Parts: sequence; structure tokens; C-alpha cells
Amino acid sequence: MAFTISFHKSSVLTSTVKILKRSLNTTRVLANKQMTVRDALNSAMDDEMERDERVFILGEEVAMYDGAYKVSRGLYKKYGEKRVIDTPITEIGFAGIAVGAAMAGLRPICEFMTFNFSLQAIDHVINSAAKTFYMSAGMVNVPIVFRGPNGAAAGVAAQHSQCFGAWYSQCPGLKVISPYNSEDARGLLKAAIRDPDPVVFLENELLYGNQYPITDEVLDKDFVLPIGKAKIERKGDHITFVAHSKGVELALDAAKELSSVGIEAEVINLRSLRPLDINTIIQSVVRTNHIISIEQGWPYAGIGSEIAAQIMESEAFYHLDAPVIRVTGADVPMPYTKSLEIAALPQTNNIVDAAKKLLGV
Repeated sequence: MAFTISFHKSSVLTSTVKILKRSLNTTRVLANKQMTVRDALNSAMDDEMERDERVFILGEEVAMYDGAYKVSRGLYKKYGEKRVIDTPITEIGFAGIAVGAAMAGLRPICEFMTFNFSLQAIDHVINSAAKTFYMSAGMVNVPIVFRGPNGAAAGVAAQHSQCFGAWYSQCPGLKVISPYNSEDARGLLKAAIRDPDPVVFLENELLYGNQYPITDEVLDKDFVLPIGKAKIERKGDHITFVAHSKGVELALDAAKELSSVGIEAEVINLRSLRPLDINTIIQSVVRTNHIISIEQGWPYAGIGSEIAAQIMESEAFYHLDAPVIRVTGADVPMPYTKSLEIAALPQTNNIVDAAKKLLGV
């Protein structure tokens, strides 16, 4: 049995730090091994464009303006107008061009300024990109990446705040990625660009400027992360939190707060929504016997709903000591007013309260 909870309420350095030089304005990381999500995405595209001349970028303002969110910064200067292409404001037009180019053997990165605008091009994403490999009996691959910001931002209201994770994850033929931190963004975008099939890559505007620790391995030009494999961000024995994108941040904050009262939550960063790494989730539930899914999208037919269904159809069901709980956004279009926007999105305290209730403390 699954329940949903939708909340309507609301120095001096001791040694010289050397800076790795940029190459024609494309982003590189400081020696302190911190990198923003924006720079991780930028460096991933730079690496893959350098590696494979078939890779190109197109979308609104991606070239001369360096991208609406500066994710493509410097790439136009480095690779030129034939590989970084500004388009008119017509998603159905440039998405169709990108899908056709992929069918012809190129590897386009199609940027939507926001995934809300992908609705203008959804026929190309679903009917052209996702289904062609099947309908051609495996003779035509469509190696394309659809990427851009997804889900709630701040103060942009109902038509610019929707999460499309569940929408695109429902379609066979698509791989759907929802990264959280810089390692996710860099490793998974490189994997998506190299993939032979269409990938929907759902970023988050509010995470672009966030810095996260990275290792030398992540900076390697050959570093890729496997699509379809989740990551345990925090170990715990009492309850499992499963989240993606901005929801991982909320889950980690809630886990830290719960730890102060002796509750240790395990936090799973899904990374991929389709394919879904249900095995990692099941293995965690078998140990913790409790699970809460966290997402900023709507509750009805969401990612948490799919997780709940798959748990109940698996051996993990018999290890549950309480029902699966979903902490989601409110089941309403996103309000514009700030106070109502906060009330329409899950907050850390909502997760903490749900965990305590589930555990009976």
C-alpha cells in the first residue's frame, strides 16, 4: 500500500592555489577540486566535441550569447558556427532538424531553454526519436541528447516550473537522466552524448551555480558514468530516502537533521530515471525496512509512484515495516507568489516529519 504526502504549507592559503587555464573560454576547474554543475556540463560538451567531430549543439541563444544559462559558454568561439548553432524560437523546428541529423549519422545536442518548451517539440522527441530504432527493425539509430533545465526554478510560475521526469520516463526508447551534482552532470552527459540512442537529460536551474567536490578521475577526458546506475550518497540503517536532482539535496539535508536525533537515513541518488536502478533501491529497503521517495514533481503517476509499484511487485515488499511514502510537490500548477511557491514544493522539514511519522518517533 502506498501513500502520498503533498505539502501545501507552507584566509589565507598556506600554499599558492594554481588555476588551470581555460581553453578559449571553455570552463576548467580550480586546483581546489570544486566545480559548479554549470562548468561540469560545459566541460563535458567540450570534451565530447573535441573527441568526436560529429557532435554539435543547437538551440536558442546557445552560440553568440553563450547560452541562456551560460552552459555552452565559449564553445561557439572554439568550434565555430557550424557546430554551435543559434536557432529561431521554434522548438518543433530545431528539434526536428536535430532528430534528422541524428538519423543521418551526426550526434546533436539539442538544448531546450527550459523543458517546458519541449512540449512544442514532443512529437519529435517521442514519435521520431524514441520510436525509430524499433520501427526500423534496429536499422536506424537516433543518437541525440535533449538537454536543458527541468522542474521548479524560482518565481517563474506554472508554465516554466514543471518536472518532466515522469512524462519522458514513461516512453520506451528513451533514456532519461536527472543529475544532482557536478560528478553526475559531467559523467552522465558524456555518457549520454556517446550513447547510440536518444537521451533526455533533465538539469535543474537552481543547481547550475552550486559547487561540489570532484576528483581527478572525474576530470579525465574518458570519465563517464553508467546510465541506469544509482549512487548511495549517504549510508544509513533506519530508513531509505530515494530522490533525484534537487530532491537529493533536500534528502541529504533531512538526513543530517534526523541524524541529530539518532535516525540514520540512507540517501539514494537515482541519477537515471529510465532505466531505473530498482536493485539498489531494493537492497537498501531490505536493510532499512522503510522508504520515502522525494521529488519536486506532482504526486499523480510520478517517479515515486513507479518506485512504490516496483517495490510492491518485488521481494522488498515483504521486508517493509510500513507503507511506502511519497513526499512530492503539491498537486497544483506552480503558483507565482513566493509564499505559495514554497508551499507547493517539498521542503526539508516535510521529509523530516514524514520520516518521524513513518518510524513512529
